[in-house]
Amino acid sequence: MMSQVQNRRGLLIIVSSPSGAGKSTLTTRLRKWDPSIRFSVSATTRAPRPGEEDGREYYFRTREAFEEMVSKGEMLEHAEVFGNFYGTPRGPVEAAMLAGNDTLFDIDWQGGQQIRNSSLGKDVISIFILPPSMVELEHRLRSRGQDSDEVINGRMSKSLAEVSHWAEYDYVLVNDDLDRCEEELRTILSAERLRRERQPHLTDFVRRLNKEYEGK
Repeated sequence: MMSQVQNRRGLLIIVSSPSGAGKSTLTTRLRKWDPSIRFSVSATTRAPRPGEEDGREYYFRTREAFEEMVSKGEMLEHAEVFGNFYGTPRGPVEAAMLAGNDTLFDIDWQGGQQIRNSSLGKDVISIFILPPSMVELEHRLRSRGQDSDEVINGRMSKSLAEVSHWAEYDYVLVNDDLDRCEEELRTILSAERLRRERQPHLTDFVRRLNKEYEGK
């Protein structure tokens, strides 16, 4: 596992994909590779389900409290889904960034677009995961054995709409080999962490090098 780069601002890592493309497996592996990566916890107005805890699965908020957070600019992104609001609170993300920790977002293209257009956009890297084919994507959805034909057809239709936004992302990976795709994901993160502008300590380091030379 690559160690966390010190003395830098944390990254906001947006990973999107159609359902069944392997995003959840890949992001789980990425966090296992580097446990310092923080997973973004969303806020929602829906009621907690049995076993869910506030601050773990979601930050559970009333509709009034959620709308107040939006009006105060405390949400990086938000949307209404089936009558409930979902969104990303700004505070925990900014705290993680300042501590030098990366935050991983499992969100769709709309949420990703809102975050990229926010004041934190310069710290975003966005990655879209494509399936090897739509036939394989449908096979993966059906192999789960969880959904009816009607639900799967709906997911496939939504997948086509999501894939149409692939060109809005910084990186696009085709998940035709899970291990290779994971390696590519690691490579992207490792390289992005080493960008000059993400290592503010280098300025002082180079100054010390200059002073060391001048003092010879």
